[in-house]
Amino acid sequence: MAQFNFKHVQAFVTVADLGNFRRAAERLNTTQPNISNRISQLEHQLGDRLFDRDAGSVLLTRKGAALLPHARAILRAVDDMVQANGRADLFDGVLRLGVSELVAQTWLRPFLMRFKEAFPAVDVELTVDLSANLTRALAERDLDLTFQSGPFDIAARRELPLGQSPYVWVVAAGQPALPDPLTARDLAAQPILTHARGTAPFLQLEQHFRGAGCPARLVPSSNIAACLHLAMDGLGLACLPAAMVADPIAAGRLRRIDYGWTPENLAFAARWNSDPTPPYIRTAADIAQGLFPPEG
Repeated sequence: MAQFNFKHVQAFVTVADLGNFRRAAERLNTTQPNISNRISQLEHQLGDRLFDRDAGSVLLTRKGAALLPHARAILRAVDDMVQANGRADLFDGVLRLGVSELVAQTWLRPFLMRFKEAFPAVDVELTVDLSANLTRALAERDLDLTFQSGPFDIAARRELPLGQSPYVWVVAAGQPALPDPLTARDLAAQPILTHARGTAPFLQLEQHFRGAGCPARLVPSSNIAACLHLAMDGLGLACLPAAMVADPIAAGRLRRIDYGWTPENLAFAARWNSDPTPPYIRTAADIAQGLFPPEG
C-alpha cells in the first residue's frame, strides 16, 4: 500500500486551486518553501511532475490534472471520517466569510453565535462589502464563503439559495404627509436615499424615474446603514430592503410610503468554491438559510 503524507495531498489540492505557491502557503498557514518541499516530495513518491512551474505561473501537468480528483477524494474522506466521529471540535482553522451589508445589519450576530457553537475551533475572518466585490474575492479564492445578493457575474462552484428581501419606501415618521395617490413626480421631487451608484437597485430606480419622465434626486451610498439613519433624521425618502427597516417602522421612527413600484427583490445566496467542501462551510450555509428573514 502506498504511503502518502496527508499534508502533501492537501498542499497539492491547495496549489491547484490557487495557482500559486505563496498563496497556498498563506492559506495553509505555513511557508512557501514548505509548500514547495511537500509538492516535490509528493512528485518524487508518484514518479511524475504534478505542476509546470514557469516564472509567475503554476499550471497542472496532464498527470496532475488526472490525479487531482483523487486527491480531492482523499481530503473529502478524511473530513467525512472526522464528521462521522461526531467531533466537530476537531475541525480548526479560519473561515473567511464575506457578507453584504444587509446581512451584517440584520442576522449576522445570531449566525456567528450558532456557528461558534457548531465549530468552536474554527475562527471567522469577516469581510463586509458590496456584493460585486464579494463576487470577485470569492472567484479569486480570497474568501471561502459569501452571503450575498445577486445577480452574480461570476459563477461559483456551489450555491445555496437563502431567500429574498423585498424593498419598501419609507420616510421619517414626523415628516409631513405625502400626496395620495402618490406619483413618480411626487417622489422624484424629494431626495431618495438608496444603494451605491452602479448597483442593480440604483440602476432600476434611475430607469424607473427616467421612464416616468421625471429623473429623480437619487442620493446613493455604499453604506445602507447610513441611508437608514439619514431617512430617520428626515433628510430624504428611502427605498431600502424591508428586513433593514422593519425595526425602525415597529419603533415608530419610520413609516411606509404607499407607492406601487419598487426595485426587484434582493435574492440572496450562500456561495462557495471549495472542493471538497469542508463540513463547516456547508453547515455555515445551512445555518444562514435557517436565519434568513422571511420574504414579506
